[in-house]
Amino acid sequence: MNTQDTIVALASPAGAGAIAVIRVSGPDAITICTPLFKSKRGKDLSKQKTHTIHLGHIIDEQRVLDEVLVSLFKGTNSYTGEPTVEISCHGSSYIQQEIIQLLLRKGCRAAQAGEFTLRSFINGKMDLSQAEAVADLIASDNEASHQIAMQQMRGGFSNEIAQLRQELLNFASLIELELDFSEEDVEFADRTQFKELVARITKVLKRLIDSFATGNVIKNGIPVAIVGEPNVGKSTLLNALLNEERAIVSDIAGTTRDTIEDELTIGGIGFRFIDTAGIRETKDVIEGLGIQKTFEKIGQAQVVIYLFDASLSAFQASLSEGEKYQAIIIEIEKIKNQFPLKPLIIVANKVDQLSESEIKNLQSTISNLHILSAKKGMGVDALKAKLLDFVNTGALRNDETIVTNSRHYDALLKALEEIEKVQYGLDTDLSGDLMAIDIRQALYHFGEITGQVTNDELLGNIFANFCIGK
Repeated sequence: MNTQDTIVALASPAGAGAIAVIRVSGPDAITICTPLFKSKRGKDLSKQKTHTIHLGHIIDEQRVLDEVLVSLFKGTNSYTGEPTVEISCHGSSYIQQEIIQLLLRKGCRAAQAGEFTLRSFINGKMDLSQAEAVADLIASDNEASHQIAMQQMRGGFSNEIAQLRQELLNFASLIELELDFSEEDVEFADRTQFKELVARITKVLKRLIDSFATGNVIKNGIPVAIVGEPNVGKSTLLNALLNEERAIVSDIAGTTRDTIEDELTIGGIGFRFIDTAGIRETKDVIEGLGIQKTFEKIGQAQVVIYLFDASLSAFQASLSEGEKYQAIIIEIEKIKNQFPLKPLIIVANKVDQLSESEIKNLQSTISNLHILSAKKGMGVDALKAKLLDFVNTGALRNDETIVTNSRHYDALLKALEEIEKVQYGLDTDLSGDLMAIDIRQALYHFGEITGQVTNDELLGNIFANFCIGK
């Protein structure tokens, strides 16, 4: 990838629309576009001020391709940090391609995935973690993921890491200086202050690492498995949560033989609901495979909803009420024992078929019970509120830094490992030359996050996930 080329790409979504935006960036962007643009007021595009918009036509020889608005960004005052022209044309796919092909013939090169943002990083307009946040912002589909991406793109995470790195670098310089005067036995780095810094860095790193558990599920959606016996209303509950007929509902037990997934935003947080096959003993091979997948989905879920039929119509008629409830409690304990760390919400469905005394009896028999009627929509909003209780959104409300990127998480873990080695060196009066090695490694991992330490392979992997026009 030659970063000195002038590149072009469609910056708006592909396909027909009201308007499309074609972005041209590079040292010759204005030079290439000027003869192709005929201003309605006869202006010379190259002589206009930066950050101005001009109305006119894109001309291919004598042929008018379209009436357009051209946005001009001169010098380094652009998204990419280099001369940029953005052409807003009509959204016909034909017009888009005609203009792009014209620009390619006149000296532009087709941009690769994420190349505009890569140039922004190379030209110092943003650091690497901010560049990655651009992709997260484009992909955000709920309030929480949008808020996290915006906070990171504004440099919240970068600033925190950069400040720690600079303070550590200052002490590293003093340690290195001591090595130059090793024969004179002098100490330039105050060990007490250094211990305080290392303790503070350790605390911040652990907080950021811990935040990844929250950030990752917010970014990707929190998976919630709906499990229970066949015909207790799992598919009806999924439909009620989504407020649409997403899953097939039938009185026939075992209708759901594979998992059905759909997403819903609750309180700005994305949840991915998984309707699973009913758990029961079966000789049906296909249903058995569905039940096997149910347990796989429970393992992958962040939250499990165990649903049972409060009217007991799904259980054997020969059992007494007490025996039926006991069978439910046994199933609940099985899930708790098999997945002890999974948050479990126990939900009684079809309570509309019970009297008030029967509901009270049920609640006294099974603790921490949530009651609802999926068919009538009763108690569904309360269940949504209960799901939000499992998400730690305090950090979002306080605008704290939350780590969502697995690359950052890995670098933070490695940095913490090196900082703990430095702490050990301070506690055991390790020689400065050995401590300096661990400090350098910690600085290296900090630099990996912001892009002060990078390579072509890493950049290729990161920007390959971007859309072409960004």
